[in-house]
Amino acid sequence: MILAGDIGGTKTNLAYFTLEANSLVPKIIKSYPSQQHRFLEEIVQQFVHEQPAEITHAAFGIAGPVVDGRSKLTNLGWEVDGSNLATLLHLNAVGLLNDLEATSYGTLRLDEKQKFVLNQRTPQKRGAIAVIAAGTGLGEGGLIWDGKRYRTLPSEGGHSDFAPRNEPEMDLLRFLLTKYDRVSYERVLSGPGIANLYEFFRSRATYPEPAWLQKQIASGDPSAAVSQAGVEEKDRVCVQTLELFVSLYGAEAGNLALKLLATGGVYVGGGIAPKILSKIQQGSFLDSFIRKGRYTDFLKKLPVNVILNDKTALLGAAHYALVMDE
Repeated sequence: MILAGDIGGTKTNLAYFTLEANSLVPKIIKSYPSQQHRFLEEIVQQFVHEQPAEITHAAFGIAGPVVDGRSKLTNLGWEVDGSNLATLLHLNAVGLLNDLEATSYGTLRLDEKQKFVLNQRTPQKRGAIAVIAAGTGLGEGGLIWDGKRYRTLPSEGGHSDFAPRNEPEMDLLRFLLTKYDRVSYERVLSGPGIANLYEFFRSRATYPEPAWLQKQIASGDPSAAVSQAGVEEKDRVCVQTLELFVSLYGAEAGNLALKLLATGGVYVGGGIAPKILSKIQQGSFLDSFIRKGRYTDFLKKLPVNVILNDKTALLGAAHYALVMDE
């Protein structure tokens, strides 16, 4: 039995997988609120106690950088040590990898129903693969072929400097510099990024914020409220927010594809993309993705897919558990 984990600041997902006819099949998946536990080992111990199994492999995707088998979660403060988990699970070793590395490995295991094709092209066999995922933050990563199998490229590329492409985006940068000492892509491409874009457009609007929208923003998740109103086209400022978000998302996905020369394809993951898929389909994502001057023709030839399976990081952690010793 393979134990896989997707460990985030909000929730921790754990699952058992079995390998059947070269496919990873989930058997049990459980979710735990991360904030209600002191450390990861506590959750793992609870899971294996409630669901006893003979575990042969284990790996965990962590929302933070992994160095020498250890990680400190960026938004939680937990310190995770692979050797401690291995002792707890009575294994020789446990795999730890960044959550975007786990998502990247997971793309290798997706079937056609678990992704939405944005740009139907044929991937180059063993070509590099780019993965970008906007959610609570902005994750970027990828996969390269090492001669035997795909290996991930660890990255914190979501924290690279935001680069405006035109005058309105320069105005956006100036606006955000009144809030932050430095503006990264994560400041505009994430859940909080949607809130930042909305605040920018609201500051320029010629009409007040509608009472119904004000109430939704105040009572729940502001980014979710703005996104829903934008998808449903109930408020012009929300529509503008979502249009720019999608355009910037495509532009940065294209940047990543260039940096990795992603002839194996580009995958758009994270929790936001499936919820605004109708807007992504409308064209500005791909238009921004390919608009790279002399490399426009090159980018037109790259496959682009939106990941629909919200357990892709778990799937990737299970995959890594099987191959990490190779």
